[in-house]
Amino acid sequence: MAIEAVVFDIGNVLIEWQPERYYDATYGEARRREMFAAVDLHAMNDRIDRGEPFRETIYAAAEELPEFRVEIRDWFDNWIKMASPAIPHSVRLLRTLRAKGVPVFALSNFGIESFAYAETQYPFLKEFDRRYISGHMRVIKPTAEIYELLEADCGVAPEALLFADDRVDNIKAAAARGWKTHLFTEPTGWAESLVSHGVLTGSEAGL
Repeated sequence: MAIEAVVFDIGNVLIEWQPERYYDATYGEARRREMFAAVDLHAMNDRIDRGEPFRETIYAAAEELPEFRVEIRDWFDNWIKMASPAIPHSVRLLRTLRAKGVPVFALSNFGIESFAYAETQYPFLKEFDRRYISGHMRVIKPTAEIYELLEADCGVAPEALLFADDRVDNIKAAAARGWKTHLFTEPTGWAESLVSHGVLTGSEAGL
């Protein structure tokens, strides 16, 4: 079946998402390792991605571990430094697909308020035809329900969706539903996948 719509994850596909890199650069790797061993910040972030308040969730976690209060609050205070920079080739692919008339959707684990903030820093996040943001949906990848909700809303057959994500578990969940998938590691590989599926030509994909 021909591809009828392309689905982008956002973190580490369109925007780098590297909290560990931020903490290593700001506080040193040893301090970061000590903190991450003491508190599961990614689990905290999953709660935000399910729709819990951005600042309040992070600040509450910081009060539970006062020896790391400043560092944990940074997850809110300096969040944009963790969610940067944009990945230019991926952004060009998004815009090329839309210019060609290919429907492009976002499917991302993202908080409500953090996504609204990201939109102010990355205008291309407003350029999707449809956006499926976990905080608003109250369910995160790789839970099957989030894929079901996308399918029901967009009306495209699973076999006609092509999805790029940087996490194996998210890709496997989509593939189990019949979606075409690409495990994103860098944008050239994603461009090549779009060409191999007949969505873009090599020149359109920047190859």
